Amino acid sequence: MSANKEVITLGGGCFWCVEAVFQQIKGVESVVSGYTGGTVPGTPTYREICSGLTGHAEVVQVTFDADVISLEDILIIFFTSHDPTTLNRQGADRGTQYRSVVYYTNETQKEITEAVISKIQPYFDDKIVTEVSPLGVFFEAEDYHQDYYENNKTQGYCTAVISPKLAKLRHMHADKLK
Repeated sequence: MSANKEVITLGGGCFWCVEAVFQQIKGVESVVSGYTGGTVPGTPTYREICSGLTGHAEVVQVTFDADVISLEDILIIFFTSHDPTTLNRQGADRGTQYRSVVYYTNETQKEITEAVISKIQPYFDDKIVTEVSPLGVFFEAEDYHQDYYENNKTQGYCTAVISPKLAKLRHMHADKLK
């Protein structure tokens, strides 16, 4: 494990998609699906999150070696692997739990995130609406959500939604793949 390890928490729709993308990236040491950003007490469950009533977002916590890949590169991959211009929606997934969000752990991460958004905004026709907020409590999702794509590649959602995202990733960021 590198001494220059960083953690960033990202939400870009369904966490299965974001997890599958970042598991492919050089320098990423772990990707954990989970929930954060909610306001209700207790540990949320997937069923509660899906209701849209808890305020939580589906997110992944990405641990990476900053000597191998920069936070800026992580964020560029994030912003090009989902649509950061749609509020509370990614494709057919709708609700606040699917919002585009970056949860930072320090002011440097916040500043880098805001700088990346400014840098890439001209490449989008619509305004980037990604929320940038401090990380609160992160709740790890249930075991069956971890490594979801890897364990369910032939499942309908995986073939229809995740596989095309991974093809786009290979096309746009081949130099960053493991």
